[in-house]
Amino acid sequence: MKKRMSIEDKAEAALKKAVRQVVERHKKTGRPLVVWKNGKTVRINPNSVK
Repeated sequence: MKKRMSIEDKAEAALKKAVRQVVERHKKTGRPLVVWKNGKTVRINPNSVK
């Protein structure tokens, strides 16, 4: 029998999927990713993300 996912688990899975899709899209187009680090926005190379 499958275990039902909680709403929190579903939200986390959806967020992780969305992030993977964004990183992949940026890798294909060569655009940098913008992340929040130490209180500032920072551009990073998408190829440096696992």
